[in-house]
Amino acid sequence: MEANVINMKGKEIDTVELPGEIFDAPVNIDMMHQAYVRQLAHQRLGRHSTKGRSEVSGGGRKPWRQKGTGRARQGSIRAAQWVGGGKIFTPKPRSYEQKMPKKMRRAALRSAITLKHSLEEMFIVDKFALKEPKTQLMIETLEKITGGQDCLIVYPERDENYELLVRASNNLPDANILLADYLNIRDLLGHEKVILVKSGLDRISENLLRE
Repeated sequence: MEANVINMKGKEIDTVELPGEIFDAPVNIDMMHQAYVRQLAHQRLGRHSTKGRSEVSGGGRKPWRQKGTGRARQGSIRAAQWVGGGKIFTPKPRSYEQKMPKKMRRAALRSAITLKHSLEEMFIVDKFALKEPKTQLMIETLEKITGGQDCLIVYPERDENYELLVRASNNLPDANILLADYLNIRDLLGHEKVILVKSGLDRISENLLRE
């Protein structure tokens, strides 16, 4: 399948052959949802913690004798019903990791790419470079390509120009730049538009079509 290639002014200048396995893959909504939720879950640190009865300091002595006082029997002033006592069923550090095979994760990403491409929310540019790391230059360029909409820029490799693009987009809340090797479903589905640099197609194909 073919797609139009545009320049940084938004004008069509060429066409490129796209791998159908990635840009015309079956769209599996359930698999994309599973991969998306998994990625969000992995961002949770899971370090919340409170102290149980055995972890609260003090309370080693029985506050009063078992019988004869007329009061309810108590074994420790650090039991849960006491002020300053331990907590019951306390949250402890844990992992929120969710298992998902690599083949399923790649299939979900292929589905997301196909969905973005079919909705005409993906733009393929021949190159993406700025002379200076100026935010205004980045704004003007994105305006010509996407109309100023929230977008993700997928860049092929880390080089000097990549560093300039990062600096130019740091102050833009609606623009994010990502290396092709780190393309993920959260960033892909979390932006309205996707700008894909033509030279990054090979990297994406290599990552998503491996066994």
